[in-house]
Amino acid sequence: MKKMVLGKSQIRRIAVFGLGKLGACIAAVLASRGFQVIGYDVDGRKTDAVKRGIAPIEEPKLQETIAAAGSRLKATDEIDEAVAQSDASFFVPSTPSLPDGSFSNHFLIPAVESVAMAVRRQKKSRYLFVVNSTLTPGTSDRVLKALLERIMDGEYGKDFGLCYNPEFIALGDVIKGILQPDFVLIGESDAFSGALLGQVYEQLCTNSPAIERMSNINAELAKISLNCAVTMKISFVNQLSGVCAKIPGADPSVILRAIGKDRRIGLDYLKPGLGFGGPCFPRDNRLFQYVAQSVGVEAALSHATDKVNEDVNQRLLETVLGLSSDGGSVGVLGLAYKPFTGVIDCSPGMWLCERLAANGRRILAHDYLAGPNATSTFSNGRVRVCEEPAELLENTCQVFVITCPWPAYKEFFESKAPQLAKKGVVIVDPWRLLQTIIPRFENARYITTLGSAAAAISPELAAHV
Repeated sequence: MKKMVLGKSQIRRIAVFGLGKLGACIAAVLASRGFQVIGYDVDGRKTDAVKRGIAPIEEPKLQETIAAAGSRLKATDEIDEAVAQSDASFFVPSTPSLPDGSFSNHFLIPAVESVAMAVRRQKKSRYLFVVNSTLTPGTSDRVLKALLERIMDGEYGKDFGLCYNPEFIALGDVIKGILQPDFVLIGESDAFSGALLGQVYEQLCTNSPAIERMSNINAELAKISLNCAVTMKISFVNQLSGVCAKIPGADPSVILRAIGKDRRIGLDYLKPGLGFGGPCFPRDNRLFQYVAQSVGVEAALSHATDKVNEDVNQRLLETVLGLSSDGGSVGVLGLAYKPFTGVIDCSPGMWLCERLAANGRRILAHDYLAGPNATSTFSNGRVRVCEEPAELLENTCQVFVITCPWPAYKEFFESKAPQLAKKGVVIVDPWRLLQTIIPRFENARYITTLGSAAAAISPELAAHV
């Protein structure tokens, strides 16, 4: 798509509404890259933190990015002030899942309404509204368009612009994800608005990514479609691992390393481990199913992806139950859904702790960042969250299970190798984090595949080999 010549209309001042896990990072990165940014959040603690130059949430490199932004990053408790000091607003509120799988606009609508009224009062022209939070497809055109035209008393795509601009980031690596995305996705009400936002990213990104511009509905569908495609790949890996667990000598990591060399498949997300979790993948998959159902299409692949994801958790539970005794102690290492974040949404570690405790096991758990979140969740006393991983070793756990591949766990086990070798412990490591150091554990039983690796080959398969 050709670039439009925009001259003096280039956006330099941006307001960010919502300073949570993503919004705080967007605001800080924009300011660090030369934009004048003013942040707003209904939680005054977040705006106060930004005013003092302190990261309002935990995220690697966020504090350093805020420091680099300097005076270009401000915060306010007044919406009118934020609008007065901006040419565009980025909206990053929570859009929680509803029981049917669609996403709620409960927090988004009031934010957009308030900003639109302030824009009208201040008689700003060609103001740009940008939504970064994931939306139920159709929200931009069916809900936000009517809302803005009514409040602004103007024409969508002419008197004001609306862009849908989701970020494809992973918690724990958000700053890099914003600065160096694989591509930028822009849904646009009109070409002028899309070009304005495209220019922002040309300055913002450090890797000159492709900028894909399209209608808002296409962008809304593209966002959830991408995550559905990634989760299907993860579930394929776990399906293969389940098959290999039943065939003596079969190693999924060897197979995946080979087939990943095919450019049609690629090696990303093609490693054995556990299922997907977090605040995006599971929700986006269910949202895709909702959209498909709403238009009379069965999202068979998406449903199968969820089924495989549930199955791998169940296989993990059955494996650990088979290795431990009723009333015995199990050490669960990793409660976050991925390393370098404290988020526990849909995490395999949290799920395993709850199910093991329900089956009479005594659980000692640890995570480098998610401990406080996990402690508040495990309120019944059946799961003890430890501050240090060494506490699990001191409490004579029968089995250790690595459910989140924090690199520091490898260092921990390496340092405790002599002690663990004497105990003859069982280590369940679906991520194969310890594979290179396990020879040092002479008496340890090391399990990477979930299920009976010693099971005989099935008669059905034997008939064909």
